[in-house]
Amino acid sequence: MSAIGRNEPCPCGSGKKYKRCCALKVNQTSLQMRLVIGLVAISLLGGLILILTSIDDIEPGAAPGRVWSAEHGHWH
Repeated sequence: MSAIGRNEPCPCGSGKKYKRCCALKVNQTSLQMRLVIGLVAISLLGGLILILTSIDDIEPGAAPGRVWSAEHGHWH
């Protein structure tokens, strides 16, 4: 089977040249795929924002669930 030339009639039978008919359809992303990509991007961005905003809450050297006592000079 030979490749279809851009200026040849489209094999779908529309009467248009291939470059003006089905060649354009091959390169387009469907609406569903664009929505899925958008939702994944929003989810990743939201997760990144949550991670970046929680970094300030973590003190270096702090054990989870423990607080520093300035009065005693150690973790409780």
